Amino acid sequence: MKYATLGASRLEVSRVCLGTMNFGRHVAADDAHAILDDALALGINYVDTANRYGTPERPHAAEEILGDWFARGGDRRDRTVLATKVFEKTADWPNNGGLSALNIRRACDASLRRLRTDRIDVYQMHHVDRAAPWDEIWEAFEVLRAQGKILYAGSSNFAGWHLATAQSAGAAHRWRLVTEQSVYSLAVRDIEREVLPAARALGIGLVPWSPLAGGLLADVAAGGRRSDDGFAARASRHADQLTATRAIADELGVSLAVLALAWVASRPGVTAPIIGPRTTGQLRELAVVPEVEIPQPLVERLDAVWPGPGEAPEAYAW
Repeated sequence: MKYATLGASRLEVSRVCLGTMNFGRHVAADDAHAILDDALALGINYVDTANRYGTPERPHAAEEILGDWFARGGDRRDRTVLATKVFEKTADWPNNGGLSALNIRRACDASLRRLRTDRIDVYQMHHVDRAAPWDEIWEAFEVLRAQGKILYAGSSNFAGWHLATAQSAGAAHRWRLVTEQSVYSLAVRDIEREVLPAARALGIGLVPWSPLAGGLLADVAAGGRRSDDGFAARASRHADQLTATRAIADELGVSLAVLALAWVASRPGVTAPIIGPRTTGQLRELAVVPEVEIPQPLVERLDAVWPGPGEAPEAYAW
């Protein structure tokens, strides 16, 4: 496994991040624990979750499953860089969602209980909260750090100007974002216009979610969701692009999913794409991604098949 520092921090993480959104939804607890054990064995130390990954019946399932895994002992917790998120509403009552100081501290304590740990390594804002003053947010993070409950801060689904504002406001509180999670894949390249350049300039590592475009760029064996509503229509719209991309994958001797992930992982500013395997077999297939190098001629062919938007302002100003 290859490793990289997360943004401008000294924190070392694997070049693929194990996502847990499927835990408790499509992956039973025992199977999730087997995936987590295999991930450590493969050198994957970066695990991402959120306080609302679960089902209506068990809304916090992913954190609870992770907590049970940590409780099995050994060195599981110490070998894991644990990231979770705050923002989503957790109760039908005021101050149980968003980024108020009260909810940040309340949600952190609840996540720590479910995760059965004393700290969250990377505490991430799941969405921007336009109603929350940045001084209030960073002061709440400051209290949690002083209590030893969190170490680093991250964001998810932020615009480029949100990243700049957060970084500027955080300086007064000795806080900075070290990571941003954005949707990014060959098929969805919007962040190349402003988010990715902003993250690179501000020392924020990009951790892309949905790097397989919701299964569009995944073979069935690698976790494609071909039975999902609307999938067939999406695949039909992109049929020619998918055919061309499979041909490139065949030339490189890898699966479509591995090619798509390796392309994302190779983009400047990207620290680690998030993978969400449902089986240990899928995990082992995708864990090779950091080792795959795509020759420049093939990168240029992929860019021709899946053109990006270009970087602002050149993309639209001249």
